[in-house]
Amino acid sequence: MANLETFSYDNKVVRNFAWASIIFGVIGMLVGVIVAFQLVFPSLNLGISELSFGRLRPLHTNAVIFAFVGNGIFTGVYYSLQRLLKTRMFSDTLSNIHFWGWQLIILAAAITLPLGLTSGKEYAELIWPIDLAIAVVWIVFGINMFGTLIKRRENHIYVAIWFYIATWITVTVLHVVNSLQLPYSLTHGYSVFAGVQDALIQWWYGHNAVAFFLTTPYLGLMYYFMPKAANRPVYSYKLSIIHFWALIFIYIWAGPHHLLYTSLPDWAQSLGTVFSIMLIAPSWGGMLNGLLTLRGVWDKVRTDPVLKFFVVAVTAYGMATLEGPLLSVKSLNAITHYTDWTVGHVHIGALGWNGMLTFGMLYWLIPRIYGTKLYSNKLANIHFWIGTMGILVYAIPLYWAGWTQSLMWKQFTPDGFLQYGNFLETVTQILPMYMLRAIGGTLFFSGIFVLIYNLYKTVQSGRLIANQEASAPARIKYEAHNNEYWHKWIERRPIQMLLLSAVLILIGTLIEIAPMMMIDNNVPKIASVKPYTPLELEGRDIYIREGCYTCHSQMVRPFRSETERYGEYSKSGEFIYDRPFQWGSKRTGPDLHRVGGKYSNSWHYNHMYDPTSMAPGSIMPTYPGLFKKDLNTGYTAAKIKALQSLGTPYPDGYADKAVDDLKAQAKKISENLAKDKITQEGLENKEIVALISYLQRLGTDIKVKTPSK
Repeated sequence: MANLETFSYDNKVVRNFAWASIIFGVIGMLVGVIVAFQLVFPSLNLGISELSFGRLRPLHTNAVIFAFVGNGIFTGVYYSLQRLLKTRMFSDTLSNIHFWGWQLIILAAAITLPLGLTSGKEYAELIWPIDLAIAVVWIVFGINMFGTLIKRRENHIYVAIWFYIATWITVTVLHVVNSLQLPYSLTHGYSVFAGVQDALIQWWYGHNAVAFFLTTPYLGLMYYFMPKAANRPVYSYKLSIIHFWALIFIYIWAGPHHLLYTSLPDWAQSLGTVFSIMLIAPSWGGMLNGLLTLRGVWDKVRTDPVLKFFVVAVTAYGMATLEGPLLSVKSLNAITHYTDWTVGHVHIGALGWNGMLTFGMLYWLIPRIYGTKLYSNKLANIHFWIGTMGILVYAIPLYWAGWTQSLMWKQFTPDGFLQYGNFLETVTQILPMYMLRAIGGTLFFSGIFVLIYNLYKTVQSGRLIANQEASAPARIKYEAHNNEYWHKWIERRPIQMLLLSAVLILIGTLIEIAPMMMIDNNVPKIASVKPYTPLELEGRDIYIREGCYTCHSQMVRPFRSETERYGEYSKSGEFIYDRPFQWGSKRTGPDLHRVGGKYSNSWHYNHMYDPTSMAPGSIMPTYPGLFKKDLNTGYTAAKIKALQSLGTPYPDGYADKAVDDLKAQAKKISENLAKDKITQEGLENKEIVALISYLQRLGTDIKVKTPSK
């Protein structure tokens, strides 16, 4: 053939990302199993702060999302991009920088999160130096991807690559905006957003991290690997166009559905609900496009384990993307939010959609880059059934637990009192469901070892084709035809597709976020709300360090069941000095927004030392380190200065006397504890005193209704 050019595909980088995905999958899922069992047996943390639920849970979520799934994304992208564009990656050097940079970031996360070095923002807990490293490595990935697109030998860009492009630009925007901080040390800083504004930014990020890191790149992988495995073309080209553009435009608006019935203004909540419901159409369009690609080959699905993994993955995607919009309906959200229902919902996507599609992709891809066949289809089928059963045993008990929690929280007696006034009653009732969840997670986790053995034996029977030879005609200037479909014009122009994708995701972003930042009336001021004292500020940072937000919310919603249980519902103006906000997403323990003044200082002291001494049957871990460590005041002045720069109205020069005020308040608390016969040497210098000061401050800035007993 004229103008035929020879080149080679880089399979080495594909191999590297694939094995990294597997290794970190083991680590991330192991930590998930540990924290699941800790909810049943809290003593499993062994009294070690680094092994507590609050520190390990962020490690689990980050390891699964960014290490297991992230490396899985890059495995599929580097494999498919080269073949779809008929060219090697733009730069082997950039590929290697991307690989090793990403692994070093993951290693840094694995070290810092258990040490309590965290920003305290869900799914974005990493400290600012690591955030900067993520931005650099992500840009390296983008340069490599677009460089490859520019030097391609194919004129048209296949649908999978559309999703890769949208993923890259949207994740860039999300990460940069949500990570904006003013550092006060080499490891920590304060968010430039506070309170309600920070909540909106965080869940704009949090929801769209799910959308554009856990969903859109995996849809790209689905569009490439499912037709390949089935040896069938995608069911509908036009449906893929509608699916892509509708999805990326609508998805970005849906973040506020995580904040229904909170202090977020109603207009923002309503936008989140409306666009969440609209998401059903493009999401299910993509699901159907994937499943209908298998038309005519269903007999093959019964015997081919790869296709089985893909079918369950796409079905889980459909289930999760139906359930999410339904949970954004206020009447349903009032039942499910803050319960374990949401945890079950999230894991249908994580285990089913991301996990099963990754496993299927690896079973299909590894034999091909090693020039051999899969060692055992039988073992792959065993893994499939172990994984599928694990998902069901994991999720169904959590759905059950969620309904149980909500019904118990809202139940009143005929006399008008809360039926279960003690929150702990609602916890002990669902412990059997927690145990089943842990068993289901263990079952799913065990399946990955079947995969490791199967792929190890596969690799042994072959040899890596590090540079796979290929040939293709040189790219020629394409001339459009009169009857050509209009979308072909966009498909030939990756930069235009990038810009158009950016415009679509920025429309929703600006319309939702700009008014919250520019219009003061969205967050009415309350004159009695004052900044935290230095001791309270240090206590708050300890609260964040220990991951207390992973089990406790600080948001009393305007339901009678909540105002009777906790007190006056939360007002947006109460959070204007909260960086980051602490509204939480789940209640394993009770809401804490009105806990200030509810209990004595000695109660909090004993509760943190041994929770069961104050609440028999509690599953909260102990925190012995708080009673041993002296409070570090070395950064107190720097914290005050940073907050002043962000608009917190501390008096001029207050940073210079902040530590003195801190010590004076700590002494008062220690003297109060001494009255209750708590006499620990040097108590006023310990971290526990700072934490008590913060807890006693919560919700006390305004006059509140006393909850029913």
